[in-house]
Amino acid sequence: MEDAGAATGAGGWAPIRDWDDAYENTGNIPDGAAHPPRWLRLSEAALLEARIEDGIFLPAGRPRGLMVFVHGGYWMATHPGYYAHLAQGAVARGWAVVMPAYTQAPRGALAQMKVEVAAAVTAAAQRVAGPVVLTGHSAGGHLATRLICSDAPMPPSLMARIARVVPVSGLFDLRPLRRTRMAAPLGLTPQVALAESPALLEPVTGIDLHAWVGAAERPEFRRQTRLLSLIWHGLGAPVRVTEEPDRHHFDVIDGLAEAASPLMEAVLGGI
Repeated sequence: MEDAGAATGAGGWAPIRDWDDAYENTGNIPDGAAHPPRWLRLSEAALLEARIEDGIFLPAGRPRGLMVFVHGGYWMATHPGYYAHLAQGAVARGWAVVMPAYTQAPRGALAQMKVEVAAAVTAAAQRVAGPVVLTGHSAGGHLATRLICSDAPMPPSLMARIARVVPVSGLFDLRPLRRTRMAAPLGLTPQVALAESPALLEPVTGIDLHAWVGAAERPEFRRQTRLLSLIWHGLGAPVRVTEEPDRHHFDVIDGLAEAASPLMEAVLGGI
């Protein structure tokens, strides 16, 4: 099968004819359906050893700061219980970690999810001093990035503490998703797509953005990552982009479980 949106030559791209396939991960990754159960097993094992207070994963000593991980699932699936193992890398580096839940579609609207995640981050930051770093995967990458747009519902005192945002395989322009079968459950009207797309909004000044994506991902996820970086760079934001070799949409987040991985260094290095 030809990749939807695959390059056809220097500067050329094949037209997308199947929008659902363009954003389909499970069916385009070998044994794709096995990954969420794997995450759940790893998470359950990690929870047996984790130190958790008020929903926050804590290191042995005083935390150096707070890392926020927002889960994905196209705003409709999974929950934080799948991802406890991904707190291990940050905790090993001395950071506290919080993994906000949010009301998923179709019950929850995208604007509501944004508000709920912002409230969870605000509450956790009141309990953990120091810098705050936001990361998230796929739809969670969208929500993490949405929190540093100029209209985000975040108090200025907290916004001033955000040192870096690292969306992993995020979705930043929601307009193409209006052509997929997800449009209806997500309530993706033209107005919502415009209002909730980080690539179409102004970034908060001065917050470091390091957009991360797997080099073996669907072309649309790689394009979305480059799109955000190009637009926000043009608006003066400090932006970096990494395409991690040999990583697809479901294993690109594995590095968060390892203190010394390239992804973990991108998230917390130098802070």
